[in-house]
Amino acid sequence: MRRLFRPHHPVLAIARLAPHANDSGHRRGKRSIWGGRDALRRSLYLAALTASRFDPRFRAFKERLLAAGKARKLVIVACARKLLTVLNAMMRTGTAY
Repeated sequence: MRRLFRPHHPVLAIARLAPHANDSGHRRGKRSIWGGRDALRRSLYLAALTASRFDPRFRAFKERLLAAGKARKLVIVACARKLLTVLNAMMRTGTAY
C-alpha cells in the first residue's frame, strides 16, 4: 500500500503543519495542511502570530513573505513551521532562546 504523503519532517506532520499534495494524474492541486494534533497546531499558530509581530527574526521573515505576495494565513503557517523547527533544534541542543 502506498503512503498518501511523505512529510518533510515528522515533527511537522504531528503538528499538522506539513503540506500535503492534492495531485491526481497530470493535475497538480493546491497543497494544504491536514492531519496531526489540533491542540498543538493551535498553540503553535498563536505563538507564531505573536512571534511574527514582536520577534525581529520572525517579523523579517513575515515581511519578506508578504512582499513576495504570499497570503497572510500562509505566512503565519510558515512562521509556525519555522518556530517549530527552531524549538526542535533548541530541545536537541539544550540551548535557550
